[in-house]
Amino acid sequence: MLNREKSREAFARATRVIPGGVNSPARAFGAVGGSPLFIERGAGQYLFDIDGNRLIDYIGSWGPHILGHCHPNIVAAIEAALTRGTSFGAPTERESELAELIVEAVPSIEKVRMVNSGTEATMSAIRLARGHTGRNVVVKFAGCYHGHVDSLLVEAGSGALTHGVPSSPGVPEGCTTDTLSLRYNDADHLADTLAKRGDEIAAVILEPVVGNMGCVPPQTGFLEACRELCTKHGAILIFDEVMTGFRVAFGGAQARYGVTPDLTTLGKIVGGGLPVGAYGGRADIMDSISPVGPVYQAGTLSGNPLATASGIATLKTLKESDPYDKLEATTTRLVGGLSDAAKSAGIPHQVAQVGSMFTLFFNDEPVTNYDISARNDTARFARYFQEMLDRGVYLPCSQFEANFVSTCHTDEDLDATIKAAREVLSAIV
Repeated sequence: MLNREKSREAFARATRVIPGGVNSPARAFGAVGGSPLFIERGAGQYLFDIDGNRLIDYIGSWGPHILGHCHPNIVAAIEAALTRGTSFGAPTERESELAELIVEAVPSIEKVRMVNSGTEATMSAIRLARGHTGRNVVVKFAGCYHGHVDSLLVEAGSGALTHGVPSSPGVPEGCTTDTLSLRYNDADHLADTLAKRGDEIAAVILEPVVGNMGCVPPQTGFLEACRELCTKHGAILIFDEVMTGFRVAFGGAQARYGVTPDLTTLGKIVGGGLPVGAYGGRADIMDSISPVGPVYQAGTLSGNPLATASGIATLKTLKESDPYDKLEATTTRLVGGLSDAAKSAGIPHQVAQVGSMFTLFFNDEPVTNYDISARNDTARFARYFQEMLDRGVYLPCSQFEANFVSTCHTDEDLDATIKAAREVLSAIV
């Protein structure tokens, strides 16, 4: 049993001045009970909380720490940048260097614009698609989460699923009138929609591998159908790779699956753990953005020198070390062990994995869309989460979030995690 006394005191303090005691709903423990741990530091594959507990981390700050916490290359780059200043409101060469690394790696991107978060990236990409096409309607897929953008908070995933609020109060009906929410992995549904309203639709946006209703891979042919249908009807295809970019492959899901969108949104790993986002794509579309074109988007801290330094160090390290095959093998071993543990306990479950992303679903059928994911046994997950936490394994506090493996996780970490899962699952049948 973990000692959580200091974290409980810290949470009580936080709730007095921060709504819900957290600055993002994804950090809240409402779905699993209790209060969150407060973290003091991270090192490699481990987190250390303020009570002195060491935790095997399978969140990695929700994805960016593919190289683990405090990688020496990244720390050195940030420290060097910090001595030169934190923000200038003027161009720096590091912005171009990071942009060049992204353009080289991601198949769809010919030009890229830096922003400060994944939400900014998707919001800007949607505006750009509408401005470039002169159309208003956007298609999304239920269970895909694209940040807290007003027009996209329709049957969102992640925190919206966890807290039972698939559409948020405070979003006027007018903001979502031009948003259509379809079933993920259902190409026929998309084809029917485009056949009826194709001349109105500016863009189709999706997570090519969903991470916000758990890890849900695209079924064979789905991404290809999205590409073909968007081309046929003149709609812009947007891949939200905020989570999958540089995670499931160096060039993202589009490189892994061989399907090239028109626009791509990025975040997480692109900043190496610092707040950053980016959107990019075909040059002719990107040149519709101000100051070249008429579609306005700006940001005082976009291309921040600390964030770009961290991003450059991260992408260079990933390019030089090419850890993806080993990462996938490590994750496959872990997922196999978790599945075996659930099977031994006789617990209905599914496992999903793409590269170093994975989810253990408490569900008796394969999770391919929102409707199925919404039927996950969240009560059983809550017990699993708490018991794993007491054994020093730090998992996402929601059944609807993906887990992440880093290059730092060792065989010993996997063995400890699988052993803990066997103990826990056998006790929560």
